[in-house]
Amino acid sequence: MSKKMDIGTHVMIIGWFNIVASAIFALLACLGFFLFAGIGIASGDSEAMPILTIFGCAAFVLFGIFAVPGIFAGWGLLERKPWGRVLGIVVAILHLFNIPIGTAFGIYALWVLTEPEAEAYFAVSASPPPAPSTA
Repeated sequence: MSKKMDIGTHVMIIGWFNIVASAIFALLACLGFFLFAGIGIASGDSEAMPILTIFGCAAFVLFGIFAVPGIFAGWGLLERKPWGRVLGIVVAILHLFNIPIGTAFGIYALWVLTEPEAEAYFAVSASPPPAPSTA
């Protein structure tokens, strides 16, 4: 792990990247739906309208499936939730297939989140606070 940046900074970068990248996927989902459904409606063709609407719905679902876990992973990482680290690893593996930027980011995220320092970083946040003394 880099001595210049602490693990918290790396986790914050990964968390925000997941949120921003997933928000872009969510926007693409909405854009795909409205674009294809709109083209179908604008064409006025009775055969094209349902086909393009179904294609738009499929694009919405596909991009939405990729957007939701990334948003949750980013939030979990930023909040130092132990499940956020696990979900972040899963999302990082999925990023590997998004060539070229996703691949580079996926490798970076896997490198950071599988380090023993990262496990300790998230374990500290999972421990319950000490009970107040009644003395």
